[in-house]
Amino acid sequence: MSALTSLAWALLAGSIGGVVASWLSFPLPWFLGPLFVCAALNLRGAGLSVSSGPRQAGQWVVGTALGLYFTPEVAGRVVALGPYLLLATVYAGLLGMAFTWALMRFARADPATAFFGGSIGGATEMSLQGVRAGGSMPLMIAGHSLRVLIVVTVIPFGFQFLGVQGNDASLQASRVFDPESVGWLIAVALMAGGMAARAGLPNAWVLGPLFVIGATGIAGVQWSALPNLLINLGQLLIGLSLGSRFVPGFFRSAPRYLGVMAVVTVVAVVLSIAFAWLLAWVSGVPFATMVLATSPGGVAEMSLTAKALQLGVPVVATFQVFRYIVLVVSMGPVYALVARRYGWQPLRGPAS
Repeated sequence: MSALTSLAWALLAGSIGGVVASWLSFPLPWFLGPLFVCAALNLRGAGLSVSSGPRQAGQWVVGTALGLYFTPEVAGRVVALGPYLLLATVYAGLLGMAFTWALMRFARADPATAFFGGSIGGATEMSLQGVRAGGSMPLMIAGHSLRVLIVVTVIPFGFQFLGVQGNDASLQASRVFDPESVGWLIAVALMAGGMAARAGLPNAWVLGPLFVIGATGIAGVQWSALPNLLINLGQLLIGLSLGSRFVPGFFRSAPRYLGVMAVVTVVAVVLSIAFAWLLAWVSGVPFATMVLATSPGGVAEMSLTAKALQLGVPVVATFQVFRYIVLVVSMGPVYALVARRYGWQPLRGPAS
């Protein structure tokens, strides 16, 4: 299939998945429904794919929607959580080290693949760094994809089963849709995403709009809300993007590696719940919000879950974004230090 034809079929399949997931009362129906349908069809050889343009469009919608949650009052509350933000980031780094050890010990992965495939961060950014040290790009991408799939399945469905719902009303968005001013919001957010992409910022189409819209909201700008139809479309595109990573033979390509990754991810979710309980106890942040803030998922996926369950979206987004940036920037130098200590293959080539 051509890229356009494949995208059209993916959108059709994803839309059906979203409708069915909504009918079945799934959490995040317009994200999980398309994800499951696209993954299932691709595992059967459908060949559905989502190119970078539609994927970035979905990321832009999510980044813009998240930025709208930030106000001067919210900023004060988030800043007060600074010490816990640092603790959560250190915890994520240590969790990545545990992934590395397990992948080397039980999956017999080479150090670079285990280190960057186990680090909690963006799949693309971590995998590109791993390739510079001779790691396997397919294994790293597959491992990150499986980790995120497990996290975004277990936590939302677990919360739904337990009846978890938001109770932090002060952190909810109070925007209303204004058809006359929403165009300004879209223009500014598009400009922010484009500039972030040109500057080489990782995950630019999420972080660019989130930073700019969030910063202007903290400064007192009263933006319009995004229409729900656009937000659902953004979730659909991100779900399809993740689902399209699963291809025929995915689980047979490296059963030992993926098996270890699956087991360690489940253990990591349990550990993160315990760590979240501790942080919630000392910080006063609702437990469910802190679970999403510290879980080993992705920025967009965990923030979307918080939005769907009416939890503290700014707290979740801030914790996830801060962790993401720190780990993406720091894991290369950390690997270089460890590689020199243990004689691993060093990083080579540009850091891009």
